[in-house]
Amino acid sequence: MAYTFVYHADVKKSDLKEIDERNKAIIRKAIEERLAIQPEKFAKPLQRSLKGYWRLRVGEYRIVFKIKGDTILILGIIHRKKIYQQILKRAHNR
Repeated sequence: MAYTFVYHADVKKSDLKEIDERNKAIIRKAIEERLAIQPEKFAKPLQRSLKGYWRLRVGEYRIVFKIKGDTILILGIIHRKKIYQQILKRAHNR
């Protein structure tokens, strides 16, 4: 199944600006080759306050997303040290 991607406004506005070009290319490849085809196979479901969301580990970065039918809402692409504090705010402000 092919998925359509919808990005949270902050992903393009702030998340991607903090990532160097090399890591952007690696993340783009992971989205195209893993998330677009079988997100449940390559990602882990999150728990507790982020239940219903998934995370894909790409090196030092994490992609947090939610699957809605044939659409994947990407909530954040952030360094592993900061991801969960920022994602909680985004998930609850939606």
